[in-house]
Amino acid sequence: MKKRELILAIESSCDDTACAVMEGRKVLSNVVANQSVHAEYGGVVPELASRAHQAHIVPVVTKALKEAKVSKQDLEAIAFTSGPGLMGSLLVGTSFAKSLSMALGIPLIDVHHMRAHVLAHLIDGDDMRNPEFPFLCLTVSGGHTQIVRVDSPLELTVLGETIDDAAGEAFDKTAKLLGLPYPGGPEVDRRAQMGNPDFLAFSKPQIEGYNFSFSGLKTSVLYTLQAKQKEDPEFVQNHMDDICASVQKTIIEILLKKLVKVSRDTGISHIAIAGGVSANVGLRKALETTATEENWSLYLPPFEFTTDNAAMIGIAGYYLWKDGHSADLGISAKARVNL
Repeated sequence: MKKRELILAIESSCDDTACAVMEGRKVLSNVVANQSVHAEYGGVVPELASRAHQAHIVPVVTKALKEAKVSKQDLEAIAFTSGPGLMGSLLVGTSFAKSLSMALGIPLIDVHHMRAHVLAHLIDGDDMRNPEFPFLCLTVSGGHTQIVRVDSPLELTVLGETIDDAAGEAFDKTAKLLGLPYPGGPEVDRRAQMGNPDFLAFSKPQIEGYNFSFSGLKTSVLYTLQAKQKEDPEFVQNHMDDICASVQKTIIEILLKKLVKVSRDTGISHIAIAGGVSANVGLRKALETTATEENWSLYLPPFEFTTDNAAMIGIAGYYLWKDGHSADLGISAKARVNL
């Protein structure tokens, strides 16, 4: 009897506790428990995140197995996020995965968080369009901004990345400056849809090659708002939507300028996007416009696979497992690790 290739996947790199059950490339369940405790602090508090993971992980895994209608004994491998991420959060998922792997006597598969974001495009689902190889993937999140060349599920090459802050961080820091609630990125995106993107102009970095920089933009936003508020103390409150639209337009232009350059230089026209910021409505619209202009085949993932989730860990783990990869039980989580 042919085995079902059932893999249980765990993601705990930041503030979402997630578990998925995969049957090959198909998602049988994909459960995520969010942490609302961080809202009052305006950002993720690492110690609170790790405590919440400890409380959530058993119920989340139990629910994922129940929704998939499989038992622990049916599983053939355990995939988990080994890094990068918050150390305390990673340790909860890593420890649980190692314990379950040892108890069941099945392989343990360590997965790089950003590899998983990219490979989420290879999930087999009714609402998925899988890109052809090679393709370029712009991965944009709160902690990472990269352009990755993907030649196969096991051959990923980072062509460009941020040399300081990530695009998602620029969104969140802007939201904090404006006094918007956490999480700030989605709120900036929402307000931007109602504003004038040409209301303010901000400085853009002049970085050679394919790398990004967003620290200068954050400084430009800060100084611009300070100057405007000296003239009009109510400037931010009176022009919130326009400010958000102007910041968002600048971030998107920085991202797409590099992506277009890489595509033209490599001749690769299959373009994908991944990471939490790939849910940004403004970015998606700009990508669709650019795809038409550049004659790209564009791949936008369903929203459930953009933010941190365990299905993306499962698909990345599946390809590693099929290639014969497994981790030793002595493996440890790493807060920082290159793709």
